[in-house]
Amino acid sequence: MKLFLMAVAPALVIMVYIYLKDKHEKEPKQLLLYNFLAGAVVSIFVTTILYLLFEMFFPAFLEKSILDQFVKAFLMVGLIEEFSKYIIVRYYAQPKKAFNEPFDGIVYAVMVSMGFAVTENLFYVFQYGMPTAITRAFTAVPAHATFGVLMGYFMGKAKFSNNKKRMNLLGLLLAIIFHGAYDFFLFIPFVPGIWAGAFVSLGIGLLLSRKAMKIHQNNSNFKA
Repeated sequence: MKLFLMAVAPALVIMVYIYLKDKHEKEPKQLLLYNFLAGAVVSIFVTTILYLLFEMFFPAFLEKSILDQFVKAFLMVGLIEEFSKYIIVRYYAQPKKAFNEPFDGIVYAVMVSMGFAVTENLFYVFQYGMPTAITRAFTAVPAHATFGVLMGYFMGKAKFSNNKKRMNLLGLLLAIIFHGAYDFFLFIPFVPGIWAGAFVSLGIGLLLSRKAMKIHQNNSNFKA
């Protein structure tokens, strides 16, 4: 039970935080739950299928060279995982009537991302124990939230833009870039000290996420 709580708690804290940051017009709790569950089940399922296909057609990219790890980080992990979240926000959340201000893009993208992060976290925590739970609570889970905010910022703009397709894809691309950068530096431990790059990229992502939330808060359709 302790491991389960440690795996789930970080995502719950982040979801509550984002919900409270949605200051001007709260989203329906039931819809938030559905997006979380879609991230936890559908997104993981899509990711698993795409992983298997990638490994089937591109086995050479699973070697140990820096180039292989770059491809693995950005294409296999970053692209596949963020795409699996993106399709839920794009085709389930974004068309909803409740998605009625730019900040909603951040809210729904984070809910989906936290669903994904919880399922992923459960696998890691039950396999490796409490030290992994503590480490991921301050690294991987906040990282998924950051990717969600960056994606959701542009998907929130897309809903009310004439360039909807471009804005949506820009959000997906930004999430892939930050996700890929975070993982890339962790995938090459044979280069001494390069792991620090993961936390630099995460720090930059957190700063951009904070700025993105403030922009959408200030530009809310419901701001008095």
